Amino acid sequence: MHKLISKKEAIDYIKSDDTIMIGGFTNFGAPLHLLYELAARDIRGLTIISEDLGYGGMDYEQGQGVLLAKGQIKEAVVSFVGNYPLVNDLVEKGLLKLTLVPQGTLAERIRAGGAGIGGFYTPTGVGTIVEEGKEVREFDGKKYLLELPLRARVALIKAWKADTMGNALFKYTAANFNPLMATAADIVILETEEIVEPGELEPDRVQLPGVFVDYIVLEEEVIF
Repeated sequence: MHKLISKKEAIDYIKSDDTIMIGGFTNFGAPLHLLYELAARDIRGLTIISEDLGYGGMDYEQGQGVLLAKGQIKEAVVSFVGNYPLVNDLVEKGLLKLTLVPQGTLAERIRAGGAGIGGFYTPTGVGTIVEEGKEVREFDGKKYLLELPLRARVALIKAWKADTMGNALFKYTAANFNPLMATAADIVILETEEIVEPGELEPDRVQLPGVFVDYIVLEEEVIF
C-alpha cells in the first residue's frame, strides 16, 4: 500500500462532525501542519480527543487554537486547558462542550479503545466531580470508578522520523499520546519530519509499528 500522501489529501479524509484524536503535548509533538490544513477547510462540528487544546500563551492562535477560533470544534475531551482565555470564553458562551479527564485516565481510556477493552476501574477521581454519573464499585474496601474506552474515526499524529511503511520514532513528550492514539482510530494519519526506507530504522527503537498507520505526510519544516 502506498502510504505517502500530501497534507491536502490527508485532510480530505476528515468530514464535518467527525471525532478525531490529535497527538502532542501542548503544541510539542502535535501535527501542526495537518492542523493548519484542517483549519483552512470548511469542516465543522468536530469532537476532539487530545491531551490539551494547545498552549494559548502567545499573542496569536497556534495549533488547535486556530480550530477553536474558527468555531470548528463543538466538543473536546482533554486533560488540561489551563488559563486559556479562548477556551474559557467558548465554554461560558455555550459554544464548546468541554470534558476534563485526569491525564492518566485519559491515556488509559485511549489504550483501552485501541486494545478492545470494554472498560476499567480506577480510584482516580473518587470523591470529586470526575465521579459524577459514573458507576462506582468497591474492591477490598476501596472505591473505584468505571471508565469507558475512547476511539475516534481519525487520528492525526506526529513523529520525528518514520519509514515508508509507517514505523515511527518520537521525541520527548511527543511519545506520551501519539503512539496510543494510533491504536484507537479507524484512520491514522502520521505527520513526520523525516522519512527513510524500510530497514533503516533499528527495530528495537521503533515506538509505533507501521501496521497502525494508514497514511504518511512528510513535512520537514517545524512550525508553530
